[in-house]
Amino acid sequence: MTVIRVDCGAGRLTLRDLAMDCAIGRSGACPAADKREGDGCTPLGLWPIHGVLLRPGKVEATDIRLPWRWVRANDGWSDDPEDPAYNRPVRLPRPFSAESLIRSDDAYDVIVVLGHNDAPPAPGQGSAIFLHLSESRPTAGCVAVDRADMLRLLPLLAPGDAMEIVP
Repeated sequence: MTVIRVDCGAGRLTLRDLAMDCAIGRSGACPAADKREGDGCTPLGLWPIHGVLLRPGKVEATDIRLPWRWVRANDGWSDDPEDPAYNRPVRLPRPFSAESLIRSDDAYDVIVVLGHNDAPPAPGQGSAIFLHLSESRPTAGCVAVDRADMLRLLPLLAPGDAMEIVP
């Protein structure tokens, strides 16, 4: 298992000898047990990397070893604690609140899905914690890197890898 390390205090993401700047949540980092939906906090901990979602026409799917798929127009991610599908991918529209995975900016051109609060999801303890592109700083609770850095990082990741977020 390879571990990507996110040092929140330094604003740095490292993988072996590769290091890059990164952004975290607008409220900084917090223990995962204290994470709440909408608080803008990036949860500390070791999170498995589940796969990658790519926006068609925005990035090429070359040399990716992780499971991946193209994002479709009606793809979303449930962020409503009342939704039985909370913190899961969903189809839009739906009767509960959900974030669209097609954004007006480029932040979700590449989404690396992290296994935070998903085994099983605890309603209200945070959803849609991703590694994505840095189009706006800070994030709503995710980790974000520049496009060029993401494209260098993606081919290095493999099934079984994880991200460790430290203070």
